[in-house]
Amino acid sequence: MNANTKRSTGWASRLATWDNFLGALTVAVIAGAVAFVPNFASAFNISQAIAGFSERALIVMPMVLLIICREIDLSVGSILALTSVIFGLFVQSGSPLWLAMVVTLLAGGACGAFNGYLVASLGLPSLVVTLGTMAVYRGIAYIFLGSGSINTFPDSFTDFGIDTVGTSIVPLTILPFLILAPMFAVALQRMPIGRRIYAIGGSPDAARYSGIRLGRTVVGLFITSGVICAAAGIVYTARLANARANNALGIELDVITIALLGGVSVFGGKGTLTGVLWALLLVATIRNVLGLLQIGGDAQGTIVGLLLIGSILVSNASERIFSTIRTRHFRANASE
Repeated sequence: MNANTKRSTGWASRLATWDNFLGALTVAVIAGAVAFVPNFASAFNISQAIAGFSERALIVMPMVLLIICREIDLSVGSILALTSVIFGLFVQSGSPLWLAMVVTLLAGGACGAFNGYLVASLGLPSLVVTLGTMAVYRGIAYIFLGSGSINTFPDSFTDFGIDTVGTSIVPLTILPFLILAPMFAVALQRMPIGRRIYAIGGSPDAARYSGIRLGRTVVGLFITSGVICAAAGIVYTARLANARANNALGIELDVITIALLGGVSVFGGKGTLTGVLWALLLVATIRNVLGLLQIGGDAQGTIVGLLLIGSILVSNASERIFSTIRTRHFRANASE
């Protein structure tokens, strides 16, 4: 094999990936929306679309780590709602914002720790555990606040929910994600915790025999998920200036769809945040376009559900397809 063949094969290996395909698809969808959907490219619409996905962008990061680790958290929307209610109640009682935020984050961490204890210590399936706590946490939120809402917050807090960075179209509500995303990426790809997560997802038994403490890692991931959901609850409350027990209903569907569409294997052990970022942008664009076309929330949910099913089917076939492409390209260059 000569040097040109090696370089050509290297390019094929890098280009024939799900991340690159998803990126190209996302760019094509955005280009089509700019060309054919009225008002899509307006500064106001772009800013609102980014703000509307601020919470999903936050929650999907710990969800990716959990799924790679062969776990899942269906209670993310309920934790968001419960912590939003807790934050609103503390603000309503006259507590300073910083104290309300600290208590809210601690409450989110406690919810995650409870999930992690049931999964790691009692050996219960995370799917069943978080399906149960999804109802429990939402129910506690209703016990605390009932069907009412809290709508009075300090101006400095509500300004965070509606203002942008300077004169740009970037909403302030996306800043927590922009700060945390590089940290999650480094932790997953460059740090020992990331290697432990991939090892557990690849083979829990092999990881256990190699000395990895599975229980501690799983509990830590659930606590991280709870804290991030609480942060998303604060962002959600600021953006809508509203704390209610029914906030963020169904958000877990979008979050799981984004993770799996981004190439994270439902069987664990595989996935990166790069593909998930493309999937986040794609789903946000689709949601925004459907809204501009006056397509209601139920129909949007149906489309996102189909995306979820499609992402599982495609993820099972994509690696074989791209492997075939790389192999054929290699053989074609080797025969020259």
